[in-house]
Amino acid sequence: MTLVEYAVNEHVATITLNDGENRFNPDFLNRYLGVLDEIESATDATTLVVTSAHEKIFSNGIDLEWLVPVIQKKDIPLAKEYFYLLNRMFKRLVTYPLVTVAGISGHAFAGGAIMCCAFDFRFMRSDRGFFCFPEVDLGIPFLPGMNELLKKAMPMYMVEYMEYTGVRLTADQCVDHHIVQKACTIDTLMEETMAFAMAINKRRPVVAEMKKRLNQAIVHAIDVEDVPYIESGQFNIG
Repeated sequence: MTLVEYAVNEHVATITLNDGENRFNPDFLNRYLGVLDEIESATDATTLVVTSAHEKIFSNGIDLEWLVPVIQKKDIPLAKEYFYLLNRMFKRLVTYPLVTVAGISGHAFAGGAIMCCAFDFRFMRSDRGFFCFPEVDLGIPFLPGMNELLKKAMPMYMVEYMEYTGVRLTADQCVDHHIVQKACTIDTLMEETMAFAMAINKRRPVVAEMKKRLNQAIVHAIDVEDVPYIESGQFNIG
């Protein structure tokens, strides 16, 4: 089974995350980044849709089963390498020269919810799945780049509320707070997402330059502000 797959229909490329709970480990992240590179270099797609093959989970974020043993063994170089790779994925999405749309087909937790914030638009399944940042209960403070990603996708009052409480939001609540465009049943989610994506066909160079200007605070936080936190090697996880 391929961890991440894609197909192209007219000007829309659709990535399917196909690794169970789609947790972020090096194999998954490298494949994901490779697919993003291939779509950019080998297709003429101008809009990107990302969804999940799992029946109830979009992505549960960082693969703690992979990461915790690395930290417990005090393999700090490998842990640092991992967080830089994770940031490469976030940065790639916010600078990607295609308009990006997430079809959130189930639970989006922790890093999975952060990834959702990196997309330009979000549609979410209404009959199953929560949007949640449980890091406050896991004891994992967000990196500056992650905070900037959240501020891109939601009002500041919701960034604070969700970070400090770890509350789980439904799709309808996400619509109420302007986090997602639309809440859809599982039967209509991809139809609605694809219809929206098909209606957008913009030139890559223009989109790329707009993202460069709009998302420069995120890029700066990832490239500059995150570095001392990662280089400190103080990963209080697990």
